[in-house]
Amino acid sequence: MSLSAEQRREYRAIAHNLKPVIIVGDKGLTENLQEELDRALNDHELIKIKVASQDREARQEAINALCEASGAEVVQTIGKIAVLMRRAKKPNPKLSNLLRHKN
Repeated sequence: MSLSAEQRREYRAIAHNLKPVIIVGDKGLTENLQEELDRALNDHELIKIKVASQDREARQEAINALCEASGAEVVQTIGKIAVLMRRAKKPNPKLSNLLRHKN
């Protein structure tokens, strides 16, 4: 499921005002962190995560591992912040960032 340039632009605009809901700290990719990521993606579909590592390669590896484990797709990465998107099977109109920001 690859995103088109137009979809990426739209999702980046929606994500601009979002705060990170997942923060990957010193312990890295724990089972609890992956469960929380899965819950956040199911609820919100479009989320920001923050990877606290100082090493650029380590941050990118962590983001790729999270995407692989959750089935999410990277919309954008800027510094320590990444925007991830995964469509929910039954989106909640009150929680989904994609549905709440549709015009």
